[in-house]
Amino acid sequence: MSNTDTAVSNTGKTKRHSWNATDLGLIAVFAALVAGAALVPGLAVNGFGVPITFQTLAVMLTGLVLGPGRGFAAVGLYTLLGLAGLPIFSQGRSGLGILAGPSAGYIIAFPIAALVVGWLATLVIRRTTKVRALWLFLAAMATSVLVVHSLGVAGIALNTKATLAQAFVSDLVFYPGDIVKNILAAIIAVALHRAFPDILVRRVRHSTVQTTEA
Repeated sequence: MSNTDTAVSNTGKTKRHSWNATDLGLIAVFAALVAGAALVPGLAVNGFGVPITFQTLAVMLTGLVLGPGRGFAAVGLYTLLGLAGLPIFSQGRSGLGILAGPSAGYIIAFPIAALVVGWLATLVIRRTTKVRALWLFLAAMATSVLVVHSLGVAGIALNTKATLAQAFVSDLVFYPGDIVKNILAAIIAVALHRAFPDILVRRVRHSTVQTTEA
């Protein structure tokens, strides 16, 4: 292959992997979705004042539907706008001051969680055809436990006088709700994958074919 052919080939690959206007629109829409979920009044049952909201549902759904890169970008955009001063965190809070509060770990965890669950969603799409909702639910639960709850507990312990054990116990109250929200996220994600396969399913399959042919 000549240098010219190589350049053309590389240019084509770059275009296939770059984000277009539709991708940017999806990132904005899902960032707004996370913000809207945060503004639904939460129930502060956690002993340290961390509220139960629909945010984790929106974060997991974002990653499951958009995949890792765009999911991270959407939730990261939401997080940056909130830290910049827009009152879009739970209970209408905003600003860098939230990083000194008990919710800091959860806020930091959200973009990472969208990235991780999005990556797991691509694996599920590549390797499964049946009971996909179950696998997506398991991916969301694993991400919730390993990323959201772990960083949430660390944030509570660092920003309050609580021990890790006390922070862990206070975090357990979120698990029942997260199970329900992750079930809903998986079901909705499968429905969206079927209705709009171009958003993620066909992208994953196309990348799989390219990898196989390489």
